[in-house]
Amino acid sequence: MTVIESGSEPRPQSRPESRPQSMSASAHQGPFTISEVSVLTGLSAPTLRWYEEIGVLPAVERTHTGRRVFSDRDVEWLSCVTALRLTGMPVAEMVRFAALVHLGAESYDERREILERTRRDVLGRIAELRSALSVIDTKIEFYAGGVGRVPREASEEMPDGASEGASAEVSEGA
Repeated sequence: MTVIESGSEPRPQSRPESRPQSMSASAHQGPFTISEVSVLTGLSAPTLRWYEEIGVLPAVERTHTGRRVFSDRDVEWLSCVTALRLTGMPVAEMVRFAALVHLGAESYDERREILERTRRDVLGRIAELRSALSVIDTKIEFYAGGVGRVPREASEEMPDGASEGASAEVSEGA
């Protein structure tokens, strides 16, 4: 099944930022159940199953009863996958990257190219976010009464028909 055929992506039930800091794969050696991996990674069980179904996660070992048994290596890979997802990498590209990893050393160059492109995208996004943060900081400073705020006396000298609120918004720049 391809990413296209599988339909929409299941939403993780918790964000990776909410991962328990005290629990890590190195602190608890595998094998892991799907519930344990969910706690370790912050990914929901349905997301873990979906990642396996579409090929982002290589086939996970199973017990004789069919239950998934995750290894330390699986958990490490999911840490990488989570980081790639946080960069905004499309799921289809994550599937491609996973397939390249499966090919081994012969795919190092292509994997490096994908990661370099992703890094450039992340750096561009960081620059955009820094710019947006600067605007937000300026607004916070304005609303806190900092630099650039129109003194009350100046707003009272508005031409006929202009309101005091308009003065503040105009001088504030929106």
